Amino acid sequence: MIVTNTERIPNKETVEILGIARGSTVRARNIGRDIFAGLKNIVGGEISEYTKLQAQSREEALQRMKQDGVRMGADAIVNVRFSTSTIMQGASEILAYGTAVKLQ
Repeated sequence: MIVTNTERIPNKETVEILGIARGSTVRARNIGRDIFAGLKNIVGGEISEYTKLQAQSREEALQRMKQDGVRMGADAIVNVRFSTSTIMQGASEILAYGTAVKLQ
């Protein structure tokens, strides 16, 4: 499965647009991370626990989007984007989406 954030794939012709492929995950913080983040907030710097949580969330959303593309019969997903939103205090959604296409 080719996945790209561009509208076109070099040397490939899009012959059919299948629709929007999407994948998402909702993740919550945990008390252990929050305590460490609170301490880190005092002294400054990157909160690596949250950075890792976000990276894992993006990867999971991306994998789910690919699975949706496979289910649709896509050869590729183009124009891929990520979005995030707060669901409730301490929990956020990561959404990966793009256009599922058939290639010649």
